[in-house]
Amino acid sequence: MKILKEIIYPLLAIALVVCIPHTGIIPFPFGYCLPVLLFIWIFLKYYKEDFSTVGFSLNKFTFKALLIGSLAAIGLFAFLTWVFFPLLNQLAELPPADLGDFASIRHNTPFYLFLLAMGWIVGGFYEELVFHGFLFTRLEKMMPGKIAVPVAFLLSNVIFAAYHFQLGAEGVINAFMAGSVYHALMLYHKRNLWYAIICHAVFDTIALTYLYAGY
Repeated sequence: MKILKEIIYPLLAIALVVCIPHTGIIPFPFGYCLPVLLFIWIFLKYYKEDFSTVGFSLNKFTFKALLIGSLAAIGLFAFLTWVFFPLLNQLAELPPADLGDFASIRHNTPFYLFLLAMGWIVGGFYEELVFHGFLFTRLEKMMPGKIAVPVAFLLSNVIFAAYHFQLGAEGVINAFMAGSVYHALMLYHKRNLWYAIICHAVFDTIALTYLYAGY
């Protein structure tokens, strides 16, 4: 029974929350968010936990989180766009990220505004709570002693990157790099998930605006 509760159930929960969005079982854009969040809430209740135990609480929101998260996102976007990927492409020619889902965003204001909202709700809040909150803490609890945090950090960000497989190799690498920064920011600031949420949402806002403007 102990192995079920400590290993099997959390692994099944991780598989479920990672796979459901890619099944297309809910046939409207981002419709998976509410059922997945409801499942996580029920799962945490079963373990006598709540969203605060994975780093999210409305009371933890501060202006400092907004400021630092935003500045980190600007720096991260600049580094990945104008330093990291240009250097990486000097070493290995990667096909550009598959941005087919965003092909019609250029100068399309209604679609741009819709994606901006989703960037904050899905990219910022949902993905951070799922991957760097819930998934990370489940993996952390499975690991022994001093290796728990670093191993869970690495695994959760590898899974986060793989979750973006539809974007191609460059998109997966981008997700791993960006996800690691969001996650590190959250851990550094006493596991306050708002730092990761703001950083992720602002990063997505910059990226979408970049595409909207035709770059």
